[in-house]
Amino acid sequence: MTLSLPTVLSVLRDHQLLREVVSADGWTIDPRALSPALRKQAFTSLTYDSRSVKAGSLLFCKGHFQTRFLESVDAAGLGAYVAESDYSAYTQATGIIVNDVRKAMSLISALFYGRPQDQLKVVGITGTKGKTTTAYFVQALLGAASGGKAALLSSVDNCLDGKTYVESQLTTPESLDLFRMMRQAVDAGMRYLVMEVSSQAYKVDRVYGLTFDLGAFLNISPDHISPIEHPTFEDYLYCKRQITYNSRQMVVGAEHAYFSLIEQDARLAQVPLTTFALDTGEGVRADWVACALPTEADQSSYELLEHGQRLGQLHLAMEGSFNGANAAAACAIVSALGLSIDGDSLSTLAQVRIAGRMEGFEGPGIAAYVDYAHNYTSTAAVLDFAHHKYADRSPYVTLVTGSAGGKAVDRRQEIVQAAQTRVNRLIFTEEDTENQTDDTASICQEMLSYVTNPGLDASIVLDRTQAITSAVEAAQAHPDRFDVIVVIGKGNERWIKRAGQHVPYEGDDQVIARLLGASSKKEQA
Repeated sequence: MTLSLPTVLSVLRDHQLLREVVSADGWTIDPRALSPALRKQAFTSLTYDSRSVKAGSLLFCKGHFQTRFLESVDAAGLGAYVAESDYSAYTQATGIIVNDVRKAMSLISALFYGRPQDQLKVVGITGTKGKTTTAYFVQALLGAASGGKAALLSSVDNCLDGKTYVESQLTTPESLDLFRMMRQAVDAGMRYLVMEVSSQAYKVDRVYGLTFDLGAFLNISPDHISPIEHPTFEDYLYCKRQITYNSRQMVVGAEHAYFSLIEQDARLAQVPLTTFALDTGEGVRADWVACALPTEADQSSYELLEHGQRLGQLHLAMEGSFNGANAAAACAIVSALGLSIDGDSLSTLAQVRIAGRMEGFEGPGIAAYVDYAHNYTSTAAVLDFAHHKYADRSPYVTLVTGSAGGKAVDRRQEIVQAAQTRVNRLIFTEEDTENQTDDTASICQEMLSYVTNPGLDASIVLDRTQAITSAVEAAQAHPDRFDVIVVIGKGNERWIKRAGQHVPYEGDDQVIARLLGASSKKEQA
């Protein structure tokens, strides 16, 4: 694929992003004033990593870019760079100076890869919790309806050919990677793409210029509040809300505190809106409703209603009533895309499993769950599920948790607040850290300082494997009681990030399975 310099300048001017072009010929804003050689210049690759520059590359100087990154780009054959500053003192390459490099990167990347979004039906899903599960549900439904022609971009895995799943690095990829992966999906014959859309995706313009065929706003609660993410909840919510103004139609959860605001957004944007909800017996009003069957202790069976009409019963492989809400959202999304929901669709949903997501294990006198829960809402939901399911056994509940370093500092107190009245024992341990200064020991000490329940057994075990081992061994030492062990944060990830570097890790699910000598209930199924 190639993209000419005049074409790049034209799209940037159309979006009022171009400031000037800096080259050996002088400074200009008029593509017609470029030398004949520059008018013929074509870029054969795009990158935001100066280490991958090769002949004909267009380099985006984004983020905390430093001039030392340009030391070898001329020798590598850099074609030009896009930046918010003039770097002509450090490279001979042509400089395309813009007002916003991230917006420029998104627009140019879409163009370079042939606007693959125009050849796909693209579904974007946002919300504080449930994005991943809903995305998997939607991909399963669309894949079943299209013969496997549905791609997926999620915080757990990416799937670009409908069948091969590769661990992802970001909830929403950088725009350059996003459009490249969209192109790969198109080339693999995909007709649909389902993707999670984080608040950061709008905060740092990873999806700038992208219009979703359908956007979904599942729910909202405080999260990602930190100096490097969102300074306030209002900012977090505002970024999430942008999906409504960048979608052709919306599916929205009807049972969250800010629904009326999203409804106003949809009305202002003139975007059709479909609602969904979970009904646990109190009666709710929405276009799509999953009604929990009260006789099911594992909270995995539902009656599905569309506009009040019964469509059938749904039995999910993943436990917890919050997954019923995710299933209702998925059905609403697929129906809004023009596909029917019937008995075959419901059986498709019943087969969806996500490794490390509400993954259950059993041993003598012990039930254990591994999940990605990482904030107040998700932690409370998992623990409430455990109490509901095992209410008749008066469980002794142990939670093993940490919290990320270098970001989302609000989660540390919130996790404690969610847990300390719902568990008997709380073990703080290692989670991912982004830098040396916000280390595991200080994070665990901070979390311990938030414990105010005098009857709670709270302690720190820094090594994550040892922390889980401690929980299991304590449970095994009390055969007279029934124990529930919940391990949250890492799911089935096979690494821990220490000061920004990935270090191999056995995985929460594998540690639990090894200690209990049991496979997960998903594997048994």
